Amino acid sequence: MKKPLQLTVNGELQQILVEPYSSLLDMLRDEIRLTGTKKGCDEGDCGACTVFLNGKAVTSCMVLAHSAHDSEVITIEGLGQLENMHPVQQAFVDYGGLQCGFCIPGLIMSATAFLKEHPDPTEEEVRFGIGGNLCRCTGYNKVVEAVLAAAQDINDKR
Repeated sequence: MKKPLQLTVNGELQQILVEPYSSLLDMLRDEIRLTGTKKGCDEGDCGACTVFLNGKAVTSCMVLAHSAHDSEVITIEGLGQLENMHPVQQAFVDYGGLQCGFCIPGLIMSATAFLKEHPDPTEEEVRFGIGGNLCRCTGYNKVVEAVLAAAQDINDKR
């Protein structure tokens, strides 16, 4: 039986009915219809479902939706828009960090969270920082270049 859930997603208050066993990932995709967050392994291992929950990066497949009651969630759709992309999103485009696109939303969210904690990272730190995100297409080199470029861009704007 569905139960009421209230949370803020990408700046919008959501009041919805959700099954008690639903994950945050399934609620975002199935109830709110935000499909940018991807369902990969459904076990917390691949990082494709990474979102921000109260400012912290989490694998949303491992969070029960109801545990996010009265919380703030930011998904890839809330990070930036096509006409005003977040620096990490823009760097992924500019540096070719995109391939099939399935893992990219999670990688971008993880990289964004990483750069908040490590504003001037080395290549090795970036590789470690995105280590929880699996990608079968990119080989990670372009992704790492994109994250390093985004760090530089963010630092230049400070």
